[in-house]
Amino acid sequence: MDTTPQIITALLALGMALAFIAADRQSPTSRMLAFFLTAVGISIVVSSLIELPLIRSGKYPSWGAIFAWPEVFAFLFAFEWLLRVRRTIPPRNLTTRFADNLLRIAQALAILYGVLALCLPRLRAEQFVNLAFSGSGLAPGFFLFATPLVLSLILGVTAGLLTLRRRPDVAERLRLVAFAIASPFMASGMVAPVELAPVLTAVGLLIFLVGAIQFHVIQGQRAQFLSRFLAPQVAELVREQGLKSATREQTLELSVVCCDLRGFTAFSAATESKKVIGILREYYDAVGAAALEVGGTIKDQAGDGVLILVGAPIRFENHAQRALELAKRIRESGVALTARWSDGELQLGVGVGTASGFVTVGVIGAASRLEYTAVGPAVNLASRLCSEAAHGNVLVDGRTIELLGSEEIRAALRPCTPLTLKGFRDPVPNYALALA
Repeated sequence: MDTTPQIITALLALGMALAFIAADRQSPTSRMLAFFLTAVGISIVVSSLIELPLIRSGKYPSWGAIFAWPEVFAFLFAFEWLLRVRRTIPPRNLTTRFADNLLRIAQALAILYGVLALCLPRLRAEQFVNLAFSGSGLAPGFFLFATPLVLSLILGVTAGLLTLRRRPDVAERLRLVAFAIASPFMASGMVAPVELAPVLTAVGLLIFLVGAIQFHVIQGQRAQFLSRFLAPQVAELVREQGLKSATREQTLELSVVCCDLRGFTAFSAATESKKVIGILREYYDAVGAAALEVGGTIKDQAGDGVLILVGAPIRFENHAQRALELAKRIRESGVALTARWSDGELQLGVGVGTASGFVTVGVIGAASRLEYTAVGPAVNLASRLCSEAAHGNVLVDGRTIELLGSEEIRAALRPCTPLTLKGFRDPVPNYALALA
């Protein structure tokens, strides 16, 4: 028998598995899909190169039941992927666990098929696997082994369709749809005539591949969108050191810039929400562009407030100078934007605070949601100074002044009356950045 079509189909499955691991190895869902595709590839190779030749030669071994277990694992991993997809859906959308139970039953049925194979290896070989070579039609043994697999597939597809109704992530939804369409093709490859089986399996794999490609396209678009608010050096750091190294917890000296809009609460209360969203979008874009130019990383965006780190996760020796330059740019663009947005008595403004000091940074959170956080007095001080800054003002703390170095830069800063700030025992010396 020419096994070239089977080998090509197996290589397609294994290649897809490798691509999933290489592209998204941190994702539990993608890992399960890679395991599923690996099991499919191994199953095809074992069946076409080892099991079918043994059956045809009449020398099928008593231990031949092990040939069934790659198929069992393919079913188990596929349904485990669906279970992990369901864990990514917000709990409020999962009103019941009915689909979870269906998937566990589907896995149990796949295991039942494996157990039957262990108990009746020759019957499976002659009346189930050998279907492609049998001219006598379907034997009773065929239904014994086919029934648990068919029921398992039906339950799995049903659970997948129920999951789609629970509004999973849009990218994952595309893989779910592709899986629901591809599953019957891939499963039929187990019992179809030997000439047709690789074609059906390959069609199923290609259908699923289309959904997987769309998944990664959407993920790439999301990353591209988010990168607008991050320094491009962050991506370079992750590529060079890996995500874990780039985001590990560490304490270092950096500068923090905080800005928010003056009069925004009254303005938003009296303005159409659609217009408010448009203003915020333009404001965020302007602040994000300024942060990008100096290498700052936006840590928080909440309402009209933005907090930016300069010096983490990308280290800069001149972080104070960069932070001051960032504050200038935010003020410049903010003053221009608020002048255009203000309307009669509804006046908007922008204030900026800058502080430097030792801050502990790193990734915290649960597996479902991670956040790059920064904890330290400098973070709180920048926020307090921002709150005290009037429209068009940039308030800077003393440590930032010490780190500037250049007398020319310091000359643009004038001392202000020390401020009594919440969370700080003593009045805080501060400086105002003169208008250019």
